[in-house]
Amino acid sequence: MAPPKGKESILQQFRESLVDQDLVHDGDSIGTDDETLLRFLRARNYNLKQATLMWKNCQHWRKTVEGVGIDELYRQIDPFDYPERDLVFDCWPLYFHKMARYQKGRPLNFHHFGGINLNKLQKSMTLERFWQTVIVNCEALTREVLPAAAEAAGRPIVGTFVVVDLSGFGISQFWQMKDFARMSFQVSQDYFPETMAQLAIVNAPRGFSTIWNVMKPWLAKETVAKVSIYGSDYRKALLELIDPEALPTPLGGTCTCEGAGGCMRSNAGPWMYERKARREAWLRGERETIALMPGELHGGLRTGQSQKVDAESKQEQQPEAKEDEHEEATADVVEASSSSSTGPSQASGSTSETSSLATPSSEPSQPEQQQPEQQHPKSREESVREVYERHPETREVQTGDLHNESTVLTR
Repeated sequence: MAPPKGKESILQQFRESLVDQDLVHDGDSIGTDDETLLRFLRARNYNLKQATLMWKNCQHWRKTVEGVGIDELYRQIDPFDYPERDLVFDCWPLYFHKMARYQKGRPLNFHHFGGINLNKLQKSMTLERFWQTVIVNCEALTREVLPAAAEAAGRPIVGTFVVVDLSGFGISQFWQMKDFARMSFQVSQDYFPETMAQLAIVNAPRGFSTIWNVMKPWLAKETVAKVSIYGSDYRKALLELIDPEALPTPLGGTCTCEGAGGCMRSNAGPWMYERKARREAWLRGERETIALMPGELHGGLRTGQSQKVDAESKQEQQPEAKEDEHEEATADVVEASSSSSTGPSQASGSTSETSSLATPSSEPSQPEQQQPEQQHPKSREESVREVYERHPETREVQTGDLHNESTVLTR
C-alpha cells in the first residue's frame, strides 16, 4: 500500500528522522520497509512527532519485553508449536487459518471465547507463560504471517481479518479474561499498529452490549470503527466477507482441514511452507529471518550467502519497478520513495528482519560480482503463476471496502 498522495514526503522524513535518532537499523526485526513505517504513520495520522514517539516506545518494548526481548522470546517459544499449545487451545483457542479471497488475500485470525477457562488452564501452566504465548502470537503476524500472505498474493498485505466467536461466552468468562483482553488490545495497538484490518464478533449473546461498553474505552476510535458485531444470525453477513473455502465449518464455511488436525490446529496458510526447515535454519544462524523471502514459495529456501546475493539482486531490480502504477495481482503496489537514497521498500511488503534500510548519507553499495552458476529468483510473473497453482484461494481477488461502521446485533 503506497502512501496517500501528498504523504510521500512525510514517509521520507519519518525514515530520515528515525535514522538520525538511531532508532532503526538495517536488519531490525521490527521491519524497516516502507509498509512498516506507514503503519506507524497511519496510527498517528501522519503526525511525525507522535509516530516517532510511538516507534521509540515500540523499540524499547521489543528490547525489554518479558525481561529478554521479543527476539529471544520468539526463539524460546514457537507460536505454531509450543509444548502447551493443546492445553491453551482447550481453554482459549486463537489461531491463524488461510487467506480470504474476499478480503484481497488478508490472512484470517480466529478466536473462540466460549471455552475460556483460566482456572483450568493455570493448573497446567502459569498465566505468565500463557501471556508469553499471546505475545509471540502477536509477533508471528508481522514476522511471518503477513510476509507470507504478501508473497502468496503477489502484493503487500498489511492487515489481518479477525473473527471472534462468542458462542457459549458469558459474563463470568468475561471477568476471567478481561485483564488479558485489555493487555492484548494495548499490545496490539501500541506495538503492532494498523495490523487489524477488520474485526467481526459473531454469536454475541444477549446483554453483550454491556460487555462491549466496558471494552470500548480500551480501543482507539479508529479500531472501534473496524468492528462489526453480529448475533446468532451472522452467517450470511460473514460469508459476504469471507469466502466459504477459508471459513471453518462451525462458523458456516466449508473448510475442515481434514487430515491436518482440523482447522483449529492445522495452521493452514502459506506461512507454513517449509516452516520447520526455515525455523531450524534461523535458529542455527543460517538464515537472517524466519519469514518467507520473495521467491521461496516456489523456488526453494535460501540460506547463508545466497540471501545476500538475492538481496543485492532485489535492490538492483527495484528502480525498474518504481514507476509501475498497475494494480494487477502480479504488480507491486508499493511505490518507491521519491529519493532512492532514503532506503528502498520491500517489494513483497514484508516486515521481516531482512528488510533493507539505507541512510540519507550512505553511499550506493556496489553489488558483488555474481557467479555464473548462481541461480536467481524467477520473475514476479512466473512466481505468482506458480503461487496461484499451489494456492488457488489467492487467485480470485475481489475488490470492495469492508463495513466500517460498528453495529451491535444481539438477536
